[in-house]
Amino acid sequence: MEELKKLIRDIPDFPKKGVLFRDITPLLSDGKAFKKAIDAIGDRFIDKKVDVVVGVEARGFIMGAALAYKLGAGVILIRKPGKLPYNTHKVMYELEYGTDSLEIHADAIKPGQNILIADDLLATGGTVKGVTDLVKKFDCNIVGLAFLIELEFLKGRERLKDYEVFSLIKYS
Repeated sequence: MEELKKLIRDIPDFPKKGVLFRDITPLLSDGKAFKKAIDAIGDRFIDKKVDVVVGVEARGFIMGAALAYKLGAGVILIRKPGKLPYNTHKVMYELEYGTDSLEIHADAIKPGQNILIADDLLATGGTVKGVTDLVKKFDCNIVGLAFLIELEFLKGRERLKDYEVFSLIKYS
């Protein structure tokens, strides 16, 4: 995956001073590289009989939709409050600097469905932990958590010990 990693651009001091942002847009704009990344992640979960891929706002929508296509599954969007047009369930979750919230349509997941949660990046794990708490309310099976990138030094995986976590590209 080193050739894919080379397509990820480092942006220092974004969105604030001291943060090194991993910009995936060069990888996404390279059709062969994007296909290779989605195929590699999708192949990891192909035998899990995924019914629905949940994509987390916003870059998780890209990963989620592409993985759903690869797996022959549906796709569901988890969004920031006020962005979904129908009845929703909401979760508040902890971040390293405060709290935030996300919503999902109240009828998005059927009991017993196999769910794959997808996002572009695993950092501290706060957002995806909130997503797993929200999705669990539907009495479904979370078969895995899939990420394009993992920032291992932030130890987000530790918050997600109850799930199979797969990240394609890792930064230690």
